[in-house]
Amino acid sequence: MQVTYKDYIITDDKRKLDIQAVTDCLSRTYWAHNRSHDRIVKSIEGSVCYSVLHESKQIGFARVVTDGATMYYLADVFIVEECRGEGIGKKLVEVIVNQPEYEGLTGILGTLDAHALYEQYGFEREPERLMRRAAQPIISQ
Repeated sequence: MQVTYKDYIITDDKRKLDIQAVTDCLSRTYWAHNRSHDRIVKSIEGSVCYSVLHESKQIGFARVVTDGATMYYLADVFIVEECRGEGIGKKLVEVIVNQPEYEGLTGILGTLDAHALYEQYGFEREPERLMRRAAQPIISQ
């Protein structure tokens, strides 16, 4: 899948993904700053990934984890700071939620500050329903 938006390309082709750029950007987010490079790589391997490219440079990213039957989880959505405000994040979310493979599936995500963005695409706040179990430390045997 490849979509052109203004001067940007949105693609799910992992061969075009700049893992170092994604790792660098995620290391500066409130939700992923504690993830190691190896953990980010592993999350990418187990996900459908969407890159936003400008002149072959990675300027945005999102990934989807799904069972392909009932639900998908939208995660790690970002646009680099210098490219925000151009509607790229909106277009990225629009492209993802309109993929045929997610039709009829329940979409979930977590955010502290972008509720208005996701509400435009049918996501609803559900504070009473969603639960979270934080990652537990690995105990060496």
